[in-house]
Amino acid sequence: MKTHESTVDQFDAEALKELRPENQLGKTALVLAAVCVAAWFSNIVNGSPLLDALPGMLILYAMVIIGLVVGRFCPFYLPSVAWVSLISIIATLPFFPGNGWIIARLAEVDFLAVVTPVLAYAGLALTGREFAMFKQTGWKLVIVALLVFTGTFIGSAVVAHVML
Repeated sequence: MKTHESTVDQFDAEALKELRPENQLGKTALVLAAVCVAAWFSNIVNGSPLLDALPGMLILYAMVIIGLVVGRFCPFYLPSVAWVSLISIIATLPFFPGNGWIIARLAEVDFLAVVTPVLAYAGLALTGREFAMFKQTGWKLVIVALLVFTGTFIGSAVVAHVML
């Protein structure tokens, strides 16, 4: 009798390392530019003029690219999001030269309008590997997910009601 092999794709560590954004800087920069343009246009949702947010979006783009470059050439591994966050925090610290100008330009960007399309895409971006995992877990995963979403929503509503 044959043993049932897992339908989930198996990746080795080197293949996963090559897929990291910091290891594909050119491709990542192009995709990030497209995302920044979409986010820039979504910024008009709050009614602000489009050109007012342009410097802030360019600053955000530069911070992400700098964080990815640092992550690429740093002698130890740290996730890209950590490097990008660190670069962004340093650039907005009071002792950083020009931090007032940077903060003023970033204030023109409506972050709620910017992250909404990004989070929507992230929620919809499912890979074949994730579908295979879903097939293995079955209907129970749907019930657990609905309970988690409901609990998170109710918990957030309670905290917001108490605090606000």
